[in-house]
Amino acid sequence: MIYIDISAAVHSKAGLGRYSERLAGALLERNPNRYALFYNRGGEGRFPDTLPANTPQRSINWGYKPWRMAVLLAHLGHVPLNRLVPDVELFHSTEHLLMPLRGVPTVLTVHDLIFKLFPDYHKRLNYWYLNRAMPLYVERASAIIAVSEATKRDLVKFYNVDPAKVTVVYEAAATHFKPPSPARIDHVSRKYHLPKRFLLHLSTIEPRKNLMRLLDAFQILRRSFPDLYLLLAGGRGWLFDDFFARIEAEGLGDVVRPLGWVSDEDLPAVIGAAALAVQPSLYEGFGLPILEHMACGQVVAASNSSSHPEVGGEAAAYFDPENVDEMAAVIGRLLTDGDEYARRKALGLQQAARFSWERAARETERLYDALLGRD
Repeated sequence: MIYIDISAAVHSKAGLGRYSERLAGALLERNPNRYALFYNRGGEGRFPDTLPANTPQRSINWGYKPWRMAVLLAHLGHVPLNRLVPDVELFHSTEHLLMPLRGVPTVLTVHDLIFKLFPDYHKRLNYWYLNRAMPLYVERASAIIAVSEATKRDLVKFYNVDPAKVTVVYEAAATHFKPPSPARIDHVSRKYHLPKRFLLHLSTIEPRKNLMRLLDAFQILRRSFPDLYLLLAGGRGWLFDDFFARIEAEGLGDVVRPLGWVSDEDLPAVIGAAALAVQPSLYEGFGLPILEHMACGQVVAASNSSSHPEVGGEAAAYFDPENVDEMAAVIGRLLTDGDEYARRKALGLQQAARFSWERAARETERLYDALLGRD
């Protein structure tokens, strides 16, 4: 059996969880008899409702941190963990945690190397762990999947990986991300008490998302658009206290609103209700929210960093993420230029349609076949 590690999905770990859940689902749809699932249930983990419960499964029940440390120590001690998946013929780790296995090809998906590029944006223990473990995982994986060319370049740069070892397989928006009806937008707007005109940022709140500069740009924009709000959809990640303290100190609590985690059912309508989506991140391994916005018919203003131009193509309007004036100018232009907005909306729907989980599964399966000598 080919095992797919879906631990990130079991623990709903934002982007990593979406990736493992949707890739596993697409692979099972292609060939349900070929795949099995492995996961660390740990604590409050829950098997994803979207995956078929009758899929062959093996699991452990460790805490998240103890399991990470156990995997690292097993690598350092050259202790294989084949007994946890005794019928495995290939193992795919969909997050940055590669279980050591003897005599079995392994695939590691690398989403980003943020800890290398922005070490100050990680908690100390997490930074230590990734700095110690990732070189081992990258070296010992039989093959690596990178979610963008930007991430592949970082792997080659920081770990001197042979580019031939790395295959780029893009993510995609889920199929429920599509233009919402006016009635649906009206219902969700009332449910969440959405303002009439707002910028929407979709992502976990953490330092690399560059939200401090977005606040600066927003305050510039408010001079010309006094009815404009800024809404943040997504959970709180780490090192976010300074951001919320600033909102309170500058009296922005009435116009800058965190929505928290918005359900998948409601998210397309929240996106559709916005005046514009803004993704100012300093670095993204992939930048899935850009595709999710575009698939819903929303126009995106995004930073020109890392993988964003790969994902947004010609549909997104880009700015230098460290230039607040430029960020404000691009956003302001999209809020006032109806022709450009309409053109980018049409381009965005076309751009999002180029990506699909069926394609991601097909390309991932091709890599499996090559490792197993079946290509």
